[in-house]
Amino acid sequence: MTKINETKPVLVTGATGYVAGWLVKKLLDNGYTVHAAVRNPNNKEKLQHLDAIAEKSEGTIKYYKSDLLEEGSYDEAIKDCELVFHTASPFVTDVKNPQKDLIDPAVLGTQNVLDAANKSMSVKRVVLTSSCAAIYTDAIDCRNAPNGVLTEEVWNTTASLDYQPYAFSKTLAEKKAWEMAEKQNQWDLIVINPSFVMGPALNPKSNTSESINILTQMGDGTFKMGAPKMGIGMVDVRDVAEAHFSAGFTPSAKGRFITSAHNTNILEMALTLKYKYGKDYPLPKRALPKWLLMIVGPMANKLFSKKFIRNNVNIEWKADNSKIKKELGIQFRPMQKTMEDSFQVLIDSQIIKKK
Repeated sequence: MTKINETKPVLVTGATGYVAGWLVKKLLDNGYTVHAAVRNPNNKEKLQHLDAIAEKSEGTIKYYKSDLLEEGSYDEAIKDCELVFHTASPFVTDVKNPQKDLIDPAVLGTQNVLDAANKSMSVKRVVLTSSCAAIYTDAIDCRNAPNGVLTEEVWNTTASLDYQPYAFSKTLAEKKAWEMAEKQNQWDLIVINPSFVMGPALNPKSNTSESINILTQMGDGTFKMGAPKMGIGMVDVRDVAEAHFSAGFTPSAKGRFITSAHNTNILEMALTLKYKYGKDYPLPKRALPKWLLMIVGPMANKLFSKKFIRNNVNIEWKADNSKIKKELGIQFRPMQKTMEDSFQVLIDSQIIKKK
């Protein structure tokens, strides 16, 4: 049982990120002092949404320059903190050098943050943002899981540097965290494993998350001819932030938590938008046939290899989210609410425009 002193500051790494923004908001609204670790504290444009939240809240935000790849980079930011949220990790899938762009920042970043926790005399709990990608690579992996359902007991064994390196990076980073946690007894580790995160971005124009890319493609005509029935899990970014907060301040919390609201697919997600936005935007109305994807997919996008299509399209994705509901009391938003709120932010920011 780990009780956090609520008068102490709380560290959030990667504070300008998609999930981190909502977590910082929750902390500030509840009156906490947030030590926000960011790459460049002088980039006011990237920080303005957090400053605006802080101005209207009970809490205080302080920025600290930090770099995932730099040893000792988090030592100052972690000072006096009992609770650390390590959310910083790249979420991009189209990279030239997976080792440099994904593996190193994910693994070395985790190591550097946890080294800082070890050096500090104050840290009692670390909440790590991992991913369901550390549990599975492809939807077909669900079939091979016990009873055909992903649980917290399952680990990703099929990703590699050459195939789905993002999933590989998340797996290696989480394993590194558990390895380091077991070698000390000052702090405990809680891991949040979200599925595909959707929901309104607090800073949409400077957010380069893969979630925003997929949503943009739904509205800009990329999927006009149809969307793939690609099996995935989906969760609202606000619920993921809530899960982190609850994991941090629930003394009895322990282990991993699958944070996924809906077992779904890309087409089903897109179809939830048609009622409100179907007249004005070229949303997909039907499924793209798998045979057609096998032909055009690899040409249109190198990530859509034949192996990827074979292992994910028209294959059901299933995960068990009962642990987080029971132990952290998380209640998930309906998919239509998440999708509509996300889409509206992109319209308001003029990222997608009427046809």
